[in-house]
Amino acid sequence: MSIKTFFFILLFILNLSANERIISLSPSITEIIYALKKGDELVATSSYSLYPKEAKKLPVIGGYENPNLEKIISFHPTLVVGQSFNQNTLEKLNHFGIKTLKLNLKTLKDIKNSIKKLAHKLHKNPNKLITNIQKAITDAPKNTTPHSVMIVYGLREDLRGGIYVAGHDIFFEDIILACKNTNAYTSNITNQPVLSYENVIALNPDQIIILHSHATEPNVDVKKALKAWKSIPTNASKNNHISIVDEDYLHIPSHRVALTIKRLCQEMKFD
Repeated sequence: MSIKTFFFILLFILNLSANERIISLSPSITEIIYALKKGDELVATSSYSLYPKEAKKLPVIGGYENPNLEKIISFHPTLVVGQSFNQNTLEKLNHFGIKTLKLNLKTLKDIKNSIKKLAHKLHKNPNKLITNIQKAITDAPKNTTPHSVMIVYGLREDLRGGIYVAGHDIFFEDIILACKNTNAYTSNITNQPVLSYENVIALNPDQIIILHSHATEPNVDVKKALKAWKSIPTNASKNNHISIVDEDYLHIPSHRVALTIKRLCQEMKFD
């Protein structure tokens, strides 16, 4: 064997065994990559990738809805993983010969399928993560008498503007149904509708759960905001079934949705 041939073979072997240089375009994907024990192959990620704590040390390539293309390319990634809303960015990266992977993380089914898809790409076993999600669904407390639940994104003191709630075909609705309740929002128009004060009154939910994050909403007066919600004439207000839940994982459709299932189903348990 010639020396030249030997070095070609050696280079090929080294390329096969070399680590990936992965860039994640959302906090959810960052979390899943770490959970699959591939965090050491991440070279950059999007803003708000705060979990696990190691992710905070990674360079940021922009917001998860507007990543910086030039910055991504500067890291010479071998794989860029994004979500459905990153379609344009991923297509542009493909033109530069960069491999990409697009995941859909809207529903619980999507999350489980995407974990499997990413695990396959990274040659890892996803079974433990999938099992934990399924176990959370199975073990979650269920209501014997269903009631209507409205899940609200974000806590605000002034409710005269748009109120963002969980609609259909999204994992929050899956969780409401898994707990044997119904979604107070009944229209099929969108999965993240914006309601007015009057819309909330018309829907008249039996329970309102407000997803708050002190990290991203540090200046909200919680007592004042809760008072504003209780002033809206609904069954939830009448029966004192309005609550605020503040957990860092609630908005993140990653493997940690298992924690969200457990937490929200506990919040919905009346009987």
